Amino acid sequence: MREVRTAFRRFWPLTRGDRKWLLAIVACVVVAALTETASILLFAELTDTALKAGSLAAFWGPAAAWLGVAALGALVGYLGNSLATWTAERFVLRLRAKVFRHVQDMPPHFFQKHRQGDLVERLTGDVEAIEQMVVSGVVGTVAAAFSAVFYSAAALWLRWDLALVTFVLAPLFLLAARRFGGRIRSASQDERVADGAITSVVEESLGNVVLTQAYNRRGDEEKRLDREARAWMRASVRGARLSEMYEQLVEVVETVCVLAVIGLGVWEISAGRMTLGQLLAFAAFIGYLYPPVRNLGQLGLTLTAATAGAQRLGEILDAEPAVTDPAEPVAEWPVRGWVGFHGVSFRYPGAARESLTDVTFTAGPGELVIVTGASGAGKSTTSKLLTRFYDPSAGVITLDGVPLTNVGLEFLRENVALLPQETLILNGTIRENIACGRPGASDEDIERAARAAAAHDFIAALPEGYDTHIAPGTAALSGGQLKRITIARAMLRSAPVLLLDEPTAGLDSVAARQVVQPLRRLMSGRTTILITHDLSLAPDADRVLVVDEGRLVEAGTHAELVARGGAYARLAGPVPWAWTEETLVLRR
Repeated sequence: MREVRTAFRRFWPLTRGDRKWLLAIVACVVVAALTETASILLFAELTDTALKAGSLAAFWGPAAAWLGVAALGALVGYLGNSLATWTAERFVLRLRAKVFRHVQDMPPHFFQKHRQGDLVERLTGDVEAIEQMVVSGVVGTVAAAFSAVFYSAAALWLRWDLALVTFVLAPLFLLAARRFGGRIRSASQDERVADGAITSVVEESLGNVVLTQAYNRRGDEEKRLDREARAWMRASVRGARLSEMYEQLVEVVETVCVLAVIGLGVWEISAGRMTLGQLLAFAAFIGYLYPPVRNLGQLGLTLTAATAGAQRLGEILDAEPAVTDPAEPVAEWPVRGWVGFHGVSFRYPGAARESLTDVTFTAGPGELVIVTGASGAGKSTTSKLLTRFYDPSAGVITLDGVPLTNVGLEFLRENVALLPQETLILNGTIRENIACGRPGASDEDIERAARAAAAHDFIAALPEGYDTHIAPGTAALSGGQLKRITIARAMLRSAPVLLLDEPTAGLDSVAARQVVQPLRRLMSGRTTILITHDLSLAPDADRVLVVDEGRLVEAGTHAELVARGGAYARLAGPVPWAWTEETLVLRR
């Protein structure tokens, strides 16, 4: 139970603000248990005074009292259960928001390590399992404990000697729960891991359905899903079997206990030491006592199983963000856009070598600086460092002369706009997709940005215009059109520093030409760092930086570097490639 205590201590603080409601729920639980106890005693009185004597006059008093107690119990039970559900859902909402907020601060390599489907499972199933431990578990434990105390006290009041005999068997329920706890926890953990794997396979397959169909991979994907589904089935069946075995075992134990009570009661009635009403009430108390005791054992199993979810969520919450806000960030200022890399080196977590080594360059307002080089040379790392997804392991990056580590993250990212290589589209309307560049922007501002991005005409031609719903991977718009929507988003942001990471990647030559002019407008007047293999804009650049194996090997204008005949000249010059030996040799 040490894992349960550790998990409980970790997540119990999230109930702060709802503890008064938990106390109200406990009060309802206590009243409900008292009404159940009173109902049983009134039933005993009704049996001995009215049923046994056959007196209708003796019926009305106990019957009215019983009805009143039952109505009170029903009202309190409704209020308590409704409040418990509301409080539990508030806890789930709060915990899920906490985990989601933490996940959003994680660096890119975190999401390469964890499959998206598994993260989804942790934010859903594991969160709900923890609620079962922290909120529902507490309420259930209190309810079972008070019920057991009241029923035990009533049984002792009726016949303390018989009650003590029956109490001896109660620990069997807890022993059974302890015996099954470890195996159920293991099965629950395996089931949650497999559930996350299933979600991941489905998500990946649906996201790559074109690849699946084009390469006839349907059978492979079905096998992959079947493999994960079978793992989930084995864990689920094993957990169900263990739970069912426990349930049936305690049913047998409970039946033995009740039969023992009835047998002793018959003996006492035959000796004249007990009335029929007392026996029925005593048997009812014992019958009502064992379920709460059994529930305490079942709650132990539930808590043990919930620790699997707690451990999985703990792995997420214990992961440290790569960067954090400075303890005392510098005061915000009107950013001009001077960017400086000063002896910057960086190695990704777990990487064998540095992605950047001793890189130094500057870029000023209105300048276009192109960073190019072979794939894997370290070009895109500059954008991750300038937006502070990571901090350099050596050297300093500055914005207007201020080290980025002294700048608040939100302020930094308000002033450094990133247009990533991937065309990132939200599931929403075109208007919402553009507006996320500057929340609260007016419709006029959105349309102005769309016009500047050469997107207004095709948007206006759509049946629903700016209210057209789009989603990632949508076929309603071409790749070039989606790219122009993201350019409009960046234009709306109007940040003084602009990072473009392969803005024409994945576009054909026609689409690429269509976005070049909007890109030129986007870059106008801003400090622009363009990371690209496409050197069509290189003649317009103020400087071209060539990165090779993490080092800055060349810097200068397009003309200077071509004339130098070095690494850049090889990248920019015509590269012959042969289709086959028999066909024409084509040149780019």
